[in-house]
Amino acid sequence: MMMKEVTARLTQTELAQVGSGEVAYIRKIRSEDVPRCFPEAPDIDPSVDLWALFGADGTPILLTDNRSSTFYKAAEDELKTVSLH
Repeated sequence: MMMKEVTARLTQTELAQVGSGEVAYIRKIRSEDVPRCFPEAPDIDPSVDLWALFGADGTPILLTDNRSSTFYKAAEDELKTVSLH
């Protein structure tokens, strides 16, 4: 039996909603990117390593200097974390 390959076409908006409320991603963030993603955050020393948790659609959830905190917050919110390459 031959399997057919099926290609789904999603709009950018539809793709942004995949995993919404269920999936989050964690990434290292530079201090100069903080105001764009977390406008309410104070000025942060550029030498501090920062980690951010984002919803599947890119919504910022948490900013911290402790990577483990992002995993704890994701678990608290019942979000599955994924790696981005």
